[in-house]
Amino acid sequence: MNKRDNRNVDARGIRGAWADFQRLWSGEPSAALAPFVERYWAVTWDLRGQEPYQQRITPYPNVHLTWVDDAEPAVHGVPRRHVVRHLAGLGHVFGVAFRPGGFQPWLGRPVSTLTGHTTTARDLFGEEVPRHRREPEAMRAAVEAFLITHRPDDDPTAELANELVARIAAEPDLARVDLLAERTGLGMRRLQRIFADYVGVPPKWVIRRYRLREVTARLEQGGEIDWARLAVELGYADQAHLTRDFTAMYGEPPTRHALRYPG
Repeated sequence: MNKRDNRNVDARGIRGAWADFQRLWSGEPSAALAPFVERYWAVTWDLRGQEPYQQRITPYPNVHLTWVDDAEPAVHGVPRRHVVRHLAGLGHVFGVAFRPGGFQPWLGRPVSTLTGHTTTARDLFGEEVPRHRREPEAMRAAVEAFLITHRPDDDPTAELANELVARIAAEPDLARVDLLAERTGLGMRRLQRIFADYVGVPPKWVIRRYRLREVTARLEQGGEIDWARLAVELGYADQAHLTRDFTAMYGEPPTRHALRYPG
């Protein structure tokens, strides 16, 4: 790792140092909501007496419903690239991560209409959205009760969309949309429509996202990486294209991102 990779890197984001001021929590949904909800999550940070922290968040194909301190609860569509959250002082956020495809039955229109956008939860769910609580278990109970009262009917296409995303994640050699069509027996046009209506981003984006996850898995393992060979394995024309896509998705090149993992 050369010195240039260390420039402008907040030391609190290196080698897992973020754990000194952030606490993470995760919870499972009930069986009634499992077809739609992937997980509940919460983050608490304490930066009192410190400079604000710029938290990079890399997207997955999930719609999120969040409560951040006293702000209005919000629904976040899938962003196409990384976003940066400004953390300062003492703060807390609770979130619901919907399964890929799982938010469309709640929304009732193509999820692509939310892509890259945030809207207030009350616009979609009405005025009965639960108030924010800092205790994750209490918040989960309140949100579960609320979502169950608004639970939509099961949707076979939502289930299919989730299965398609799961297959992309599970098969590292699946690097092109035509391969997904071939392996699933679904036509290209139908795949594009399912992903636009239910996932919010095209299948090509989802494939790229999960292939880039292979890069972070290699970085986490440590050791030398043959970048040219890895680029070919992941379906890229060359290392430059891989680096460009990684930087757009993660907000920094792979060599700098490697600093974030414990050494």
